[in-house]
This record gives sequence, C-alpha cells and structure tokens, in this order.
Amino acid sequence: MKKENCYFDAVPKVVPADRETTVTIAPLYDHVRFDANKSEAQGRRASCPTYELSYYPVEEFSARSADAEALRAAGWRLDAPRIPFEIVDGTIQIRLYFEGEQEHVLFLEEISEKGRKTLGDFRLYSLEPDLFARTPYKGDFHQHSFRSDGMESPGYIASASRGIGLDFMAVTDHRRYAPSIEAQRAFDGVDIDLHIFRGEEIHPPDSHVHMVNFGARFSINELFADEPAYRAQVAGIISRLGTLPPGVDPYLYASCVWCFDKIREGGGLGVFCHPYWFTAHRYSPAGALTTYLLETQPFDALELIGGYHLNEIDSNTLQVARYHEERAKGRAIPIVGSSDSHGVERGEFFTWYYSIVFAPSSALDDLADSVKALYSVAVEALPNQIARPFGPFRLVKYALFLMREVFPQHDELCKEEGRLMLEHLAGNTHAAAALTELKGRTAALMNRYWL
Repeated sequence: MKKENCYFDAVPKVVPADRETTVTIAPLYDHVRFDANKSEAQGRRASCPTYELSYYPVEEFSARSADAEALRAAGWRLDAPRIPFEIVDGTIQIRLYFEGEQEHVLFLEEISEKGRKTLGDFRLYSLEPDLFARTPYKGDFHQHSFRSDGMESPGYIASASRGIGLDFMAVTDHRRYAPSIEAQRAFDGVDIDLHIFRGEEIHPPDSHVHMVNFGARFSINELFADEPAYRAQVAGIISRLGTLPPGVDPYLYASCVWCFDKIREGGGLGVFCHPYWFTAHRYSPAGALTTYLLETQPFDALELIGGYHLNEIDSNTLQVARYHEERAKGRAIPIVGSSDSHGVERGEFFTWYYSIVFAPSSALDDLADSVKALYSVAVEALPNQIARPFGPFRLVKYALFLMREVFPQHDELCKEEGRLMLEHLAGNTHAAAALTELKGRTAALMNRYWL
C-alpha cells in the first residue's frame, strides 16, 4: 500500500468530471500535523515551515478556458502548478474543477530552512457520468473445488476468495452444479458481504469445448442426462446453420450455441473458456472453431485471461492479442478474467487472475449486464510482477488507478472477513456474529472514496 494511503486519508478519490469538488487531506497519525500557522496564507517566516500544493492533471487538460478569469480570481496561477488551499481543523482542503475523465495528482511539500520535504503524492480520478455511477467489483467467474478436481471444499474456496479481496465468485466444478449450491449453503444464516453465485463448467457429450455457466438457476450439465433430447435439439440447430467455414465442425459449434442459449434461459452468463489452451500437442478448441465463435459470438463473455501455469502464459498472451485484433475489426467482445483455480492453497492461479466489473451493484443481473455492456476488465497478477488489467483502454486506465489507490485498502478489510468465514466453517460459534459486525465495511469505504 502506498505510504500516502497509510499515513493520510485523502477523500474523495473518485469524483464527477467537469465539476468543482472539495478534496480533504487528513493526517491519520501524530507524526504528520497540518498547522494553520504554517499555511502559505499566513506568510512564510524563516523559522516557520510552510506548505506548497501543486496540481497536475495527468492528461494535461486542466483549466476551463471560459473561466480563466474566475480561476485567477480564486488564486489559481494558470502558468504554474501551485494551487491555493486552506487548513481547516488540521486538514488540508482544496476546491478544484476536475476537467474531463482523467487521473489527477496533488503533490504536497513542506518548505523549511532545511529545504523541501515531500509529504505526499495524492491521486484521484474524475469520471464521466456513466462510469461514475458504477462501482468496481472484483470477482472470479471460474474456480474448482474437491468435488471435481480441486483441493478444498466449496465453502473453503468462498472464504479464501473473500480473504484476497473478491466481492463475488462462483464454484464452477467440472460437470457439477451442486458444489456451487454447497458453497452458498455453507454460509446459510451468516451475514456476509461476499456474493456467492451458482455455476458449473460445462462439458457437452463428445465436445472438447469448455464453457462456464455463471449464475444460471439450473444446471446445464444435468440436461445432458436426456441425451436423445439434447442431440435432437442440437441437430435442429445444425439444420439452420447453412454452410460453415472450412474446419468448423457443425456439431461442436451447434453444441456451443445450445449451451449458451440454455445458460441465458436460466438467467446466467455464458463464458467461452481458455480458447488458446495448449493441450495434447495443439490448441483446444481448434483454430477454425475459435475463429467462428469469435465472429458469431453465441457466448456472453470471453475468458480473456485464464488460469495458466507460468510456462503456459503464452496462451493468455495469444488470447489478449486475438481480442485486440477482433476489436480492431469492429467486434464488441465482452470479457472476463478467471483463475480457473484448482486449489486456493497451491500457490498458483488463485491470486493470479481475476475480473473487475464496473456495475451498479454486485447483484447477478447487474454484473452480467455490465459485462455484456463492455464494463469489465480482466487482470493478470503474476507472482513478483505488477498486476496488469486488459480490456477497453478507458477502463484499463481507470483500473490501474483503482488497483493502486483503492483496492489495497478494500482488500485489507476483506482479509479479516475471509479469516472469520474460515473459522465459521471450522466450527467457531462466534464467527458468524463477528462477521455481522463487519458487514458493510467495504461498501462504506467505497462510498467514502466516491463523492
């Protein structure tokens, strides 16, 4: 966490674009104090340090040309970054017009006989109305428990997910929907902030294409039990396809269409998983089928970043490159990032990949609709590397700010909740009450950071 965010409380961090906003910088501990007698407004004396505050809009559009005289009257020097401020009750207060959608820097220094001392490099972000109205939620659309080929129980995975700062998740075991219900029931009667959704990884008969059912009210895998009905419905889809590109297997494509249609019938989000997974000496699915799926998009979202070992990272690189190529062709492709974790304590996958969805709430419909409306990024956070978001440029810029300035504080609050969720699973009868006491802390933090 940045020292500025450890030593100070600077709020709000996210503000509406093209409006004036008052920003307050408050010290949290005694080793930093703002004395009104030291403010520049009181004049500089050799024996009394003063403060200077400089403002830098990172995109360099900073002043409304029509209001230049008003800005000068307010003390804003248009030819220099220094800006006026007040010290009120031990806090620094600045009122600024934050122009456009961009990041902003407030650089605070103390000036004394000893020279200049940097007190903080404070950041905030101004947003256009559509994005300002949305909250960023971290989540994982694709994880496995020991009910298929993972290592831990569904409830354990949910607890660990909250512990690393996730706001939503689903257990999506291979061919099994019941474990996702088990994850929910592990916390029946417990008031938690983590949204646990139902889901499964879908494996149709005679198909190597992997799909995730995120949030549907029923299992898609269980529908395969009536295989004659499934085959007949897929045959009906094939009969309507017409001529397919060379190399596209009609059954495999029609099976995908059928599965994604069924997920939507159940109110879920259908995810096309790891299209450049290298297995059995080749990519799976075949390149021609992946190309046609990207062209026709029967899915709701593409798993842009997925769970690969370090020696398999080429697959994520290819998925990102292919995504940008398809976007350059004019295709709007919704994306998610997923860990595809097969064990939260294995030291790989689980913390490496996730999604940030910008949504009105963390309810299923809001998350799904926001992903489909292109309000999401996929994050790759490999060990000993800086985390990197991928997706639309506008959202990537904003996500980088959030990952540096907002989520570290959010995630610190989540750690305790995740620990208590694990204690509840282990039989601690007091953990549920403690979780109730903590409920709403992350929402309150985000509300305080937003104007």
